[in-house]
Amino acid sequence: MSKKKNVKTLDQFVDEQYGKNGTPKRDKMEKGYEAFKLGFLIQQARLEKGLTQEQLAAKCGTNKGYISKIENDIKEVRLSTLQKIVEIGLGGKLQLSITL
Repeated sequence: MSKKKNVKTLDQFVDEQYGKNGTPKRDKMEKGYEAFKLGFLIQQARLEKGLTQEQLAAKCGTNKGYISKIENDIKEVRLSTLQKIVEIGLGGKLQLSITL
């Protein structure tokens, strides 16, 4: 079996494209990824519960468009609203962590 010299790990690719951790370009990419990930997690939880965006919005006191914007990373969500979506709308528990 021959080794392919052009094959890179995901970490190597990200380091090359966005710089090492702590650089401005990398920090910007990481922040965008976290926002995208949050919307994706909400969408997956909603689908797992068998809810439409409209049903989720009604349960937590907002509208379908707002849920759509969060899921598609178009709108930032306030922590208090996120808590309502997760706990009231989805029946889950919001957990946060801080990594230093």
